[in-house]
Amino acid sequence: MTAAPDAAADPVAAYKAVLQRVLDNRPSGTRGRLAQALGKNRSFVSHMTSPAYATPIPAQHIETIFEICHFSPEDRRHFLDAYGEAHPRRVPALKESRRMRPHVIYLPDLGDPERNQEMDRLVGEFVQRLTKLVEG
Repeated sequence: MTAAPDAAADPVAAYKAVLQRVLDNRPSGTRGRLAQALGKNRSFVSHMTSPAYATPIPAQHIETIFEICHFSPEDRRHFLDAYGEAHPRRVPALKESRRMRPHVIYLPDLGDPERNQEMDRLVGEFVQRLTKLVEG
């Protein structure tokens, strides 16, 4: 078993540690809401938020993460400082975007967990693409 990376030595682990700390202080279900908002499954969110994995968080997900996880201004600054350190050419141009709001949609139960999960993923991706289109 490998030891968790030192956040001070690994800039990706540093911003993931901020995200993990924020998530650990949120109510249960936050990771599920985040997965749904990103159009991904919960295992993607677990992988994405773990400092043990060097896989970077895609810049296009950051605004959604801030919104769903309710980052404080201080946590947001710490996260963005570490993200900029890790990815100096990919620092997201975060705009003061519209706040996101939840919307419940009822989908048919397809009788198969894998098919239901695929439908959830497709609906999430559709909503993300639609939002990008509306925002221009």
